[in-house]
Amino acid sequence: MASRLAQISSHLTGGLSTTLGPSSSTIRTKIGVKAPDDVVIVDAVRTPMTRGKKGGFKDTVPEDLLAAVLIAIKDRTKIDPAIVDDICVGTVLQAAGGATVSRMAALYAGYPEKTSLYTTNRQCSSGLQAVVNIAAHIQSGLIDIGIGAGVESMTLGYGPSAMPPQTSTQISEASPTARDCQLPMGVTSENVAKDFGIDRPRQDAFSALSFQKAALAQKQGKFDSEIVPVKTIVKDEQGNEKEVVVSKDDGIREGVTEESLAKLKPAFGGLTTAGSASQVSDGAAAVLLMKRKTAHRLGLPILGKYVASAVVGVPPRIMGVGPAYAIPAVCKKAGVEIKDIDVIELNEAFASQAVYVIEELGLDPKKVNPVGGAIAMGHPLGCTGARQIATILPELKRQNKKLGLTTMCIGTGMGMACIIERE
Repeated sequence: MASRLAQISSHLTGGLSTTLGPSSSTIRTKIGVKAPDDVVIVDAVRTPMTRGKKGGFKDTVPEDLLAAVLIAIKDRTKIDPAIVDDICVGTVLQAAGGATVSRMAALYAGYPEKTSLYTTNRQCSSGLQAVVNIAAHIQSGLIDIGIGAGVESMTLGYGPSAMPPQTSTQISEASPTARDCQLPMGVTSENVAKDFGIDRPRQDAFSALSFQKAALAQKQGKFDSEIVPVKTIVKDEQGNEKEVVVSKDDGIREGVTEESLAKLKPAFGGLTTAGSASQVSDGAAAVLLMKRKTAHRLGLPILGKYVASAVVGVPPRIMGVGPAYAIPAVCKKAGVEIKDIDVIELNEAFASQAVYVIEELGLDPKKVNPVGGAIAMGHPLGCTGARQIATILPELKRQNKKLGLTTMCIGTGMGMACIIERE
């Protein structure tokens, strides 16, 4: 596998690209050192994640989900919304890039007109990209206080309509790599499984464990502190409306085993099944950031410190290998080794790619997704990157550990990762 990874590396052009962050030669944030200009996380919150087209948010529009977490940030910290300079929202599928509904959500949530907002789309890492953008703007002095958020209603946006109605024949015919950007994600999962020998039993074992860990964590109330309950309307098959409060992830299932998953039929003619792929989901998350000295001046608690981030390009046909590049890249930038990381939130787009990343990098399985991952909980595309931060901070606290790493593969061939240090 290592030789195959090296072979892929030789085909990558441009090397590493770290979005809006310092280069490895100009690390601004040192682990274990508290400095006034550190970018810190004051709060991180999420909605429950619910099943697309079937779950608690199937009749909820994305602006309502985003408004819920923006209100929660304001209410939980008691911060004056007028001092929030900018909000960046990661979103992938929403109409017009989500700009209109996201601005609507912020204004409804009580943030004034002068608080600016924009959206960003880096596919599955959009929520993390939003957080990184805000962190970088704080580091550079462009803003003092900002919110990095993510939202997705896959109920409304997911499916064939999300694909471009027409793409350039000239580009597709001239560049097979460019053409691969259009591959269905399930096909890229099969490519990873085939190229690197990730067999069905290992995929089913990983997936079953994700469900089991998530079910236990939910039963123990481990998600409660990061979730804001959302009051919404659900319609039955006859169109009758009922007001409900959604307070738990509804894709998590108890009793899932390797044996039960082994009975599922492959969805793409290979090894990937509905049980070994991330769930189509709806949800939102938000992270409040500012400099340490600002948090101290405002008397706000500090949950963690933003340390570094990295994003790396990989071949689109095996996009799931992205974290295998992004994790070493971000560790190099932070000046740590992979073994120094205490908890890893690895987005489970597919079991095939998650197993590959763990095995290729020699990650300690006990450190990876200790409360389950996207296979069990769901993967609302624009939300996930911010959601992982809301999940990893409480877990670091429970374990009394310091360093957390969040990472994900990205459609069209990339990987992204971020390191956070708990206070």
